[in-house]
Amino acid sequence: MDQHLKTGATGEELACRYLERHGYSILERNWRHQHREIDIIAQWGETLVIAEVKTRGVGSFAEARTTVTREKQAFLISAANAYIRQRALDLEVRYDILALDIAADGSYTIEHIPSAFYPQLAGYRTGRKSGRPHR
Repeated sequence: MDQHLKTGATGEELACRYLERHGYSILERNWRHQHREIDIIAQWGETLVIAEVKTRGVGSFAEARTTVTREKQAFLISAANAYIRQRALDLEVRYDILALDIAADGSYTIEHIPSAFYPQLAGYRTGRKSGRPHR
């Protein structure tokens, strides 16, 4: 297995443990729908949490939120919608990012960013002051 895949798998395992310690129930790991994958699907009370895990080197936490591009967000939202439809769930949905920094000695830190992004409403552009749909 390539080193970056090992690092990613380690990060996802640590992220799952972190979420479980904080009261989340892990429902799925690496759940796939078509060409889309959700790293972690968890439940916290009445909220379904779609979590993207980013494992980085030292000093790169500031980039965690920005590395989840709008395209990646759209993929996650699409996959989450498929998951919800397949299971006929009626839960609030939240999109989180977990950023991990794993040091060479095996120590690590985790930054959990709840509600890191929100789905865009269809037909609306961000930054438009009038709030009217674009044409």
